[in-house]
Amino acid sequence: MFRKDELVRRAREYAQHHALSLGEELGFGVHGIVLSAESQIKTRGSSLHSAVKVHEREACYLRERDIYLRLKERGIKEIRGCTVPKLIGYDDNLWIIEMSLVARPYVLDFAGAYLDWSPDFSEEVMADWRADKQEQFGKQWSEVLAILACLESYGIYIEDVSPSNISLGP
Repeated sequence: MFRKDELVRRAREYAQHHALSLGEELGFGVHGIVLSAESQIKTRGSSLHSAVKVHEREACYLRERDIYLRLKERGIKEIRGCTVPKLIGYDDNLWIIEMSLVARPYVLDFAGAYLDWSPDFSEEVMADWRADKQEQFGKQWSEVLAILACLESYGIYIEDVSPSNISLGP
């Protein structure tokens, strides 16, 4: 429980510095925690809603931050019809990324991804991986492969491919 408490503490610190109110937990896993957030500053009568991801490890934070910076730099808002969260802000001391909320279809969670290189796995490991992913995605697997190829053309190599990270809809 200490791990989660520390992540939430850092989220609160970020929220305080950026005039945000934290909301519900959107996700929790090996890389950290994701919380909903709402700006306390109203623009045109409404406030901005976002997601705040607090990373447990610096290396994963840096990879994900750099991937979002590349996507932002290239103006990439969607990949093959799937929305990519927009980078709103980040904090290199707290290992936090703030991003826009997205609805299906989407591509998200780049903490387990690599920039400009891909881990070298044996053909046996890759064959098992492909079979597992084919089973997870079923008829949508060919579209997922096209999305992965598009990401790779930007130098982004996703290792954590799952229906929760690449959602093509119902």
